[in-house]
Amino acid sequence: MVEREVAFPRSGTMDEEPKNNAPAAQRVGATTELPHDRVTMARFREAFPRARWSDRLNAWFVPGRTAQKRISRWLAEMEAEADAFADEKGRDAFAFDPIVSRYLKAAPASFEIRTPYSRTVVNEIREIPYARWDADRRLWSVPYRSFDELRRRWPTIEAAAERSEPEARKARREAIRGTEEDEVLKARTRERRCKRYPVPPDDRPPLGHAIGTHVGVVFFIGIDGELVDPATMSAFYFPMKEGRQYVWGSWRPGVLEELVTTWPARTPPGEDELDRGWWMPTLEELRKARRDAKSRRRARQRREGEG
Repeated sequence: MVEREVAFPRSGTMDEEPKNNAPAAQRVGATTELPHDRVTMARFREAFPRARWSDRLNAWFVPGRTAQKRISRWLAEMEAEADAFADEKGRDAFAFDPIVSRYLKAAPASFEIRTPYSRTVVNEIREIPYARWDADRRLWSVPYRSFDELRRRWPTIEAAAERSEPEARKARREAIRGTEEDEVLKARTRERRCKRYPVPPDDRPPLGHAIGTHVGVVFFIGIDGELVDPATMSAFYFPMKEGRQYVWGSWRPGVLEELVTTWPARTPPGEDELDRGWWMPTLEELRKARRDAKSRRRARQRREGEG
């Protein structure tokens, strides 16, 4: 439903031209487009008895200087009622076919989801309409109107939550302890802590700007000129093209204020940019970096509060 403010010539009917050549007084009001269902139309006519249909604009016209404000308020009330109906429908569907899980609680106003941290869980819940994170209670809240999407994604959410339980993590670590996979994971962790990244010496990224890389969006703070070992680069970053050289650049993660003011690239990186190793970040890359920055800020605030 859309509304817009207009000024009509005052005349006998909405779409008649004035009967004489005298200048027509302006008729102030606003128009709105409505779905053509009987119930909505009846309620609209009851709320706006002076409303008239305009064939020329293919919309309903409500006269008055406050028409736009009154229409907006009425539409907001209708939307709230629709949400309430959708919540009731979702609550009934849940009662008929409930999700039984230790991670899910059906509270009076919404579903409450509390799981161990998992990037998969976060990504799945973010795709559910109207889901929101409650930082104070450390849980996700999902309205009943989103039950269908929650039910569709729940197997993935629950499986990821179970994999993220401390006991499950410990069991996986014990299972690979001393194996080649264990050594590879440890080496990757050590390398990431160095906060360095290979860049071409003759095509360096600009310093102090958000840059897309194979390890995420970063801000380069310096390039020391030390040559990169091809084996290290290919094992932990991306394959080095034959005949090319790279040097190490140091980087830091971006803070939220920097990331929200960064304009995304219009197109994803091409093959040449991927081979080079850096590019202007896409919107999806920036969204992920912003979420990570928010998480780091919340963690820092919690530590400061506890201290």
